[in-house]
Parts: sequence; structure tokens; C-alpha cells
Amino acid sequence: MEQEIGLIGFGEAGSTFAMAGDWIDAARVYDIQTNDRATRDAMLARCARAGVRAVPTLADAVAPVSFILSLVTADQALAVAQAAAVHIAPGALYCDLNSVAPQTKQAAARAIEAAGGHYVDVAVMAPVDPARLNVPLLVSGAHADAARAGLARLGFINIRVVGEAVGRASATKMIRSVMVKGLEALTAECMLAADAAGVLDEVIGSLDASEKPRPWDIRADYNLDRMMVHGLRRAAEMEEVVKTLDGLGTGSAMTRGTVERQQAIGTLGLKTPPEGLGAKIDSIIQAKAEQTGKADAA
Repeated sequence: MEQEIGLIGFGEAGSTFAMAGDWIDAARVYDIQTNDRATRDAMLARCARAGVRAVPTLADAVAPVSFILSLVTADQALAVAQAAAVHIAPGALYCDLNSVAPQTKQAAARAIEAAGGHYVDVAVMAPVDPARLNVPLLVSGAHADAARAGLARLGFINIRVVGEAVGRASATKMIRSVMVKGLEALTAECMLAADAAGVLDEVIGSLDASEKPRPWDIRADYNLDRMMVHGLRRAAEMEEVVKTLDGLGTGSAMTRGTVERQQAIGTLGLKTPPEGLGAKIDSIIQAKAEQTGKADAA
């Protein structure tokens, strides 16, 4: 690929997409971790292992290119767009793939468009691994068709334009997350309580009897795994879901609880969950006890 691509963020999503496509040599990669002395060497080493070209500043990733992908954490999405707007070339496409509320993307769009860039709302509708470039993408905004063509050139094959309004794609993802991440949080609450009461097997058996798509011990094991590894990131996304629902005026009480539960498990630091539901429950209980002990000692 001759055209250079600006890639902002080289976490799970950014690195997975870059390494799955044939455009890795065309990517100019900037990650904020290169600004921090404590994380710079690790990030540069990660880029080197992947064979991508890491650039030292956001301007180096944005200014020379006409197609930009933003894949950062939810809490940084707006700030990154505003910073990128200072350097973006006139007419450059800025594809915001971050999991944030429609209001956040609309604010980012205002910054990019005011600087002469073209902002596009892109929602990633499934885990990037193992789907990789087959992951479903919803695209919206005035320049959605151009973005779809550009994403297709990068190898993405499951792209659907859902409208001309920035925020439409992200609203779909945010509102879907009420169910998806909410079920994860309810799973944690249910399984931990059942274990504490000594009725875990009975509860799982009862759930299995009422619903058959997948055994609940397997489903619960998977949900807890996602929360242990990605709880903090998911909590940040669900804060954006709260903003989405509050903007709609439909209420966000359950979703606020999901934020709390995802964050509580994410802060335990259990990035390498053990195999099996029982082992995961035990590790959560132990980590919470250690966390409480440290707080009491302080």
C-alpha cells in the first residue's frame, strides 16, 4: 500500500488491526505511552516486534497523511481528537473507532471539522480478536461512504454505513452495550453471591434448565474472564453509555451499577485469569480480601 495511514493508539485493537492487514508498513503509529518514561521503552519494543513504524509525536502520525484511525481508550478519545485537529491536513479522513457516547463523538467531530478535516463515526461491534479485519463495523457521518472505501482498502470486509449523522453508529454500540456489559456485571453479582451462599451448582443448574444456548458455567466463566482482563476499559466505556442514556432521558440506573461492578473487578488487577469458573471466583475473593486488607492497614 502506497498511501500512508495514521494510526493513533497501539493497544489491543490498533495492534491487532495493523498486524492483520497488509498495510503495516504504511502505518505511522503514535501511542501516548511513548510520552511516559515509565512505559516508553515497552511500547517502542512492542512496535518494533510488530514491525510498525513508531513516530514520536501525534503530529508526526497525523499531519502527513490523509487517512487516520483513532483507537485509544474511551477517556482519551475526545482529547486526542482535539489534539489531532491542530495538525490534521485539510480533507483528511479521521475515523474515530473508539467506544464512546454519541455526544463525545459529536464534540470530537466539531473539533476535526473546524480544522478542515473530515470526521467519521465508526463503531466496532464485536471483540477485535479473533475477528480481526472481519469484525463488524458500523459507519456514520457525512463522509461515511469515503470512510467505508478507505477501510475496505485496509482489508476490513464487514462494513455497513448506517446514516449521515455522527453519533448514529456509536449510539447503536452504546445502547447494545447496556445488554452485553450489563449481563457480564449481573453474572458477577449472581455467581459471587451463589458461591458465598454455597448454592453455586444449584443456581447454575436452575439457569441451565431455563435457557439452553450455552451452559451457564461456561457463559459465566467467559463473562468473568472479560471483566477481570478488561474491567477498567469496559467501565470507561459504560460511563459513556450512561451519558448516552442520560442524553436520551430514558434512565441509566442499571448501567451505573454495571460501571461500578466492571470497575470493582477491573481494579483487582487480575490480568491473567485462572482457568475455570471456580478458580476465577476464588481469585476474585482473594484479591478483594487483599485489597481490603491494604485499605485497612492504610
